[in-house]
Amino acid sequence: MLTRKQHELLMFIHERIKETGVSPSFDEMKEALDLASKSGIHRLITALEERGFIRRLAHRARALEVLKLPDQATAGAPRGQAGFKPGVIEGGRPAASPEPANDTRELPLLGKIAAGTPIAAIQHERDRLIVPESMLGAGEHYVLEIEGDSMIEAGILDGDMVVIKRVDTASSGEIVVALVEGEEATLKRLRRKGASIALEPANRAYETRIFGPDQVEVQGKLVGLMRRYH
Repeated sequence: MLTRKQHELLMFIHERIKETGVSPSFDEMKEALDLASKSGIHRLITALEERGFIRRLAHRARALEVLKLPDQATAGAPRGQAGFKPGVIEGGRPAASPEPANDTRELPLLGKIAAGTPIAAIQHERDRLIVPESMLGAGEHYVLEIEGDSMIEAGILDGDMVVIKRVDTASSGEIVVALVEGEEATLKRLRRKGASIALEPANRAYETRIFGPDQVEVQGKLVGLMRRYH
């Protein structure tokens, strides 16, 4: 799911390339989306790139290529809510299923997270997973599914399940769920640089994003990872 501004920018780039054969300039994108600065466009482009919707063409200034468009059939339904019914989780569990042992805990799976994920998309319980207590410790925890490759050099791959402890502060260098400007959530390594906050990907193909202290809220920090092998 894309935010409204991400969707608007992606479609504007797509239509301009289709009409003229070249991508629009940052100034044109800023004007089309009625944003105050180019930094907002840069943030939107980075989010679209990390999620695989566009890519920057090497050796060509500001040249972009659209790789895919959102699924129009589901454009109106947030991922966290689409098809969700309160009985799904309970009904999917066999009647004879044993209760979790004392050394495990059942946590809510809230949805997928990638660069620029709308916060609404990870606020609705999608499923429940049993997690070892040894991974948790005290406090409230939840699980998110990783979408994209922006943290692969930290060993966090597309499709992994990350266990997050719900906190509102984190030390520099910790991997956190960060809420950017009250709208978008992303999983990145947090770095404090003076009064600024850097959200650092673990993939050299992507850029570190710098924000003011009032633009980023910590929603949790990474404490564990689970991976399914097929």
